[in-house]
Amino acid sequence: MSADIINGKTILITGGTGSFGKCFTKYVLEHYEPKKIIIYSRDEYKQFVMSNEEIFRKNADKLRFFIGDVRDRERLKRALEGTDYVIHAAALKQVPACEYNPAEAIKTNISGAMNVIDACLDCGVQKVVALSTDKAVNPVNLYGGTKLVSDKLFIAANAYAGNKDISFCLVRYGNVAGSRGSVIPFFRSLIDHGETTLPITDYRMTRFWISLEQGVELVIRALADGHGGETFISKIPSFYVKDLAEAMLPGAKTIETGIRPGEKLHEVMVTTEDAPNTLEFEKNFVVYPQIAYNDRQVRDLAGKPVPDGFSYSSGTNTEWLSVEEIRKRLQHVQPD
Repeated sequence: MSADIINGKTILITGGTGSFGKCFTKYVLEHYEPKKIIIYSRDEYKQFVMSNEEIFRKNADKLRFFIGDVRDRERLKRALEGTDYVIHAAALKQVPACEYNPAEAIKTNISGAMNVIDACLDCGVQKVVALSTDKAVNPVNLYGGTKLVSDKLFIAANAYAGNKDISFCLVRYGNVAGSRGSVIPFFRSLIDHGETTLPITDYRMTRFWISLEQGVELVIRALADGHGGETFISKIPSFYVKDLAEAMLPGAKTIETGIRPGEKLHEVMVTTEDAPNTLEFEKNFVVYPQIAYNDRQVRDLAGKPVPDGFSYSSGTNTEWLSVEEIRKRLQHVQPD
């Protein structure tokens, strides 16, 4: 991938102290020569901790830590002065918390998304990549519902670009291996406390396996290849959660506890309804918008149309991880 897409650019990351933001910043510093990376988040302590990690201390001249909330449009505008690219990673993500605090989820995930869009349109930003989630596909919980609306807002934002040199697109993936709130750190905590029985909500449950670094690489691909309105989705393997339990604690007893409210059996990234607008590439799928809002929104002719009725789900995937393969990958999953 051409280094020109990053080198010499100023990038702002909303929610920049989260798992993705830290990994993205580290990856870009190690592989490219950005002019500046702005970490935009509302937690001063997390900013303090991040700024004192070795790699970030060494690159302090290229980093700016900006306290602010995506709910505050004026603060966003101040932070965005001179910014070329925006990666929108800020969100309220915990399903139970969103169910119990729906108004707060709406303020951050929907109103915050609109604020990011408006501020980017007003401040001369060139490219915006927003992080989507499998929960936004046929949502069954409030978090997924707010992210579906957010996705639609970013796609439609291309209609307001006018003559501005700006594009908005999305990347979509599910729970990242080892990220906060996901099953790997949960199982690790139980094992560390001496538990010999691991709870599994449903023995049929499957998930996609994606690392933080793969998520970062997908975002950079979207920066390079996105023309506006696309949703980029990585081709990645699936695994059974019961196989993950066996990989983490060989011979472990398991107990089936039942699916929790708002939880799905499988992660779905592309629906059959999206299939007519989906192209397949070597390492990813791209879902194109049904409506092209400006003449810059063109489809990559190198892509191959997917078959009628196609869907991309962790339950019907063609690539699966064995217990041994999961165990090998776990060696590279560091605590967040």
